[in-house]
Amino acid sequence: MPDQEFTEDMLPAVLDRFYARVRADAFIGPVFNDAVHDWSDHLERIGAFWSSVMLGTGRYKGNPVAKHFAHADRLTPERFARWLEIWALTTTEMLPASVAAEMQVKAARIAESLQLAIEFASAAQRSTMEASELKDVAGARQD
Repeated sequence: MPDQEFTEDMLPAVLDRFYARVRADAFIGPVFNDAVHDWSDHLERIGAFWSSVMLGTGRYKGNPVAKHFAHADRLTPERFARWLEIWALTTTEMLPASVAAEMQVKAARIAESLQLAIEFASAAQRSTMEASELKDVAGARQD
């Protein structure tokens, strides 16, 4: 695939294939399948997240640390590593090399940031993240 710039229309196919692999993965699939109850909504949110990360669109309006903190007991470094392996496989096979490389670097930074935030959260931060997650869950049930 010739090198080109990232465009938002690249996201849906990549995310669909990536999360199909994640859901089927014996190691990380159970974590995602337990955590995500509406895959259409999840893919839409993740699309907005990556649009914001890659293009600065600001479409994502959420708190990824709080979302992941709700599952902190299951989010081990090994699971993050597996997530990154599947991400690298999927982006490499579906995107131009420069775009895949950029998305892989950003994913690694995001994974590291999430792990550090979860590991080193203070008691006050933990309380805030738990409250944020409860508010998000309650709001989703009302929709």
